[in-house]
Amino acid sequence: MIIDGMITVRSQSTRLPQKCFLPFGDGNVLEHMIRRARAFDIAPVVCTTVESADDGIVEIAKQEGVRYFRGSEKDKLLRWRDACRKHNIERFVTVDADDLFFDGELSHKSFETLGESFDLITHPPQQPFHGFYEGCVGFSLTADIIEKACEIKNTDDTEMMWYFLDKVPGIRKSQLEASCDEEVTPIRLTLDFEEDYWLFQTVLKVLGPMASLNEIKLLFKNNPDLHKTNWFRNDEYKASHEEKRVELV
Repeated sequence: MIIDGMITVRSQSTRLPQKCFLPFGDGNVLEHMIRRARAFDIAPVVCTTVESADDGIVEIAKQEGVRYFRGSEKDKLLRWRDACRKHNIERFVTVDADDLFFDGELSHKSFETLGESFDLITHPPQQPFHGFYEGCVGFSLTADIIEKACEIKNTDDTEMMWYFLDKVPGIRKSQLEASCDEEVTPIRLTLDFEEDYWLFQTVLKVLGPMASLNEIKLLFKNNPDLHKTNWFRNDEYKASHEEKRVELV
């Protein structure tokens, strides 16, 4: 089954500027994300902004022959809403452009869990239990719940979109079931800092661009110091998100 996947991306990142254009494998980061999504039967929609800085993103989407949408720079929820309207999408899985080794099987599992019974499927805490790693899977959600969140939000700064979705009265929310309770070496595979990029390049060199969740976990298990390349950045990243969440409360 082919499912819709929203690749949310913009070029004006603050921690690692222009990261979506960094070389990766046979192309750049965004090209890799589009090709990995397709390899896992995920039909991507590249969702970016109307800013001129993101013209290059649209050109890549066109070259790769995939759908795209340009919308609000700050209002991520509005961007998603309008992308769903344009492309007649009723439900989708998020494919963050920072998560270069997201797992396709988990993405499909999340989408299937959403079904007709839920509005939003989140994932369990990813570290260090449950067999997940940071960046292995996004969320699944419906266009309808995004519409409702846009109706009640009181700001156009919706980068922390999950905060606003949780505010929707009567939201039907569930969590992706953990595959196991195994404890694994901490793994951070999301692209925010230079050290993240170094680690991604190592995984790419060893396992190739289509590495699976199990192959990645085994690599880190057999090389217990590998995670130290960027794991120290995790606390910094989470602290910045907590500060943003406090601002919204």
